[in-house]
Amino acid sequence: MTQTLHNTTDARPLPARTRWAILAVVLAADVLDLLDSTITNIAAPTITRDLGGGPGLVQWLGASYALALGVLLVPGGRLGDRYGRRRLFLLGLAGFVAASLACGLAPGPAFLVVARLVQGAFGALVVPQGFGILGASWPRDQIGKAFSLFGPVMGLSAVGGPILAGFLVDADIGGLGWRSMFLINLLLGGAALLAALRLLPRDSGDGTAPVDGPGSALIAGALLGLLGGLIDGSQHGWTGRALALLLLGLALFAGFCHRQRTAPEPLIRPSLLHNRGFTAGLLLGVVVFAAVAGLLYVVSLYLQQGLGRSPAGTALGLIPLSAGIVVASIACYRLVHRFGRRLAATGLLIILAGCGCLAALVADSGTEVGGWALVPPLLLVGLGMGTCFGTVYDVTIGDIEPAEAGSASGSLNAVQQLANAIGAAAVTTVYFKAVGGGGAAHALLVSLAVVGAAVAVCLCLVRLLPRAAPEDHGH
Repeated sequence: MTQTLHNTTDARPLPARTRWAILAVVLAADVLDLLDSTITNIAAPTITRDLGGGPGLVQWLGASYALALGVLLVPGGRLGDRYGRRRLFLLGLAGFVAASLACGLAPGPAFLVVARLVQGAFGALVVPQGFGILGASWPRDQIGKAFSLFGPVMGLSAVGGPILAGFLVDADIGGLGWRSMFLINLLLGGAALLAALRLLPRDSGDGTAPVDGPGSALIAGALLGLLGGLIDGSQHGWTGRALALLLLGLALFAGFCHRQRTAPEPLIRPSLLHNRGFTAGLLLGVVVFAAVAGLLYVVSLYLQQGLGRSPAGTALGLIPLSAGIVVASIACYRLVHRFGRRLAATGLLIILAGCGCLAALVADSGTEVGGWALVPPLLLVGLGMGTCFGTVYDVTIGDIEPAEAGSASGSLNAVQQLANAIGAAAVTTVYFKAVGGGGAAHALLVSLAVVGAAVAVCLCLVRLLPRAAPEDHGH
C-alpha cells in the first residue's frame, strides 16, 4: 500500500500481547474484506431468483464491490495518512458493517448493488490502514513475524469464503437464505470494531498529505460508465443508452489520463508509467486478473445452472481450485527471487493447460460431468493462478526505485481490484450471450476460449517484465 512502515508510538514498546491483539484485529478486517469480495460468486444465482434482476444483477454483484474497492484503495491510504490511520480504520469498519446490514436487508436489485458499492467503498478505507498500524505498533526487528501471517490467513480465507457462503445459503438460518452471509458481518465486524476501539494506537495524521479527489472521481465515473454500458448492452441490446454510457466512460477516462499528467500528486506517479517493466506488469495484471475473475464466476454458474448443484455443492466443487491457489502461493514464495518472470510464465502456462483440460471435459460430457472428473482441471487452474498471482506483481516492481515502492504497491493492489470488476462483467457477458444459443456447457466453452485467449496475450507480455523480483524479496 502507500503507507510508510515506521513506529510512531512512544519509545517504550507495546506489550507483546497487545501487539498480537492488534495484528488479530487488522487480519480480521482484511479477512472480512476478502470474504465479501468472493461470496457472491456462489450466491449470485440464488439472489437473482429471490430478487429478480436477471443476468445484470449477477454481473453487478461482484463488479460493484470490486469497483468501489479498487477505485478508492489509493485515496483511502492517503486519507489515513492525512487524518490518522486509526480514525479511518474505525470509520471504514463501522461503515462496512452498516453497508453489510443494508445488503442483508436489500428489498430489490438496485438497492443491493448500491449497498455493495458502499460496502466496497468503506472496505477501501479499512484495508490500506493495516500495514501502517502494524508498523506503528511493532518493533522494526519483529514486524516480519506479523507480515508473515498475512499470506496463509488470506489464502485460507480465499478457500473458506465461498464455502462459508455456500453453506450459509443452503442452511437458510432463520429463513434468511442468502441474506445471512451479509448479516453475519454484524457479528464478525462488530466484534472487530469493538476490539479496534480498545486496542488500536492513536495517531494524529499529517494534514498536508495529498489526496487527489478529482482523479478518483474521474476514474470512478469512467469505470461505472464502461461497466454500465457493457452490462446494459449485453442484457438489453446495444441501444443508444448502452452506447452513451460507453462513450461517457471513455470521455471520463480521457479526463482521468489528463489529470494524471497535470495533477501535482496523481494517483499513479508518472515516473512509474515511464518504466517499461512496471507498465507491462500493470497491463498484464489487468488482463490476467480480469480473465480469472470472470472464469471463477462462470464456472460457478455452470456448476449451478448446468450441473444443478446447490450453493454448498458448488462451493465444495471449487475447493480444488482454491486449494491449488493456496498451495502454489506458498510453494512459490521463495522461488520468485530465483526464477523471476519465468515463474510468472510458468503460472500462465499452467492456467492455459487447466482451461484446456476443463474445455475438453465439458466438450465431451456437456452437463453430465461427474464431480470427481472436475477435480484435476480445477486444481490445475488453481495451481497456475497461485504460481502467477504474487509472482507477477513481485517481478513488476523489480526495477523501480525504492522511494516509489509504496506508490507502486498501492497502484497494483488497486488495479487488481478494478480488473476483478472488469473481468466479472466482461466474461459473464460472454457467458450469458452464449448460454441462450447452446446451454450452459456451450456457454462455458465459449467463456473458456475467451479466458484462454486473454492468458495467451499475457504470455506475450511476460518478456517485457523485469527479469527478477527485488533483491530483498522473501527476506
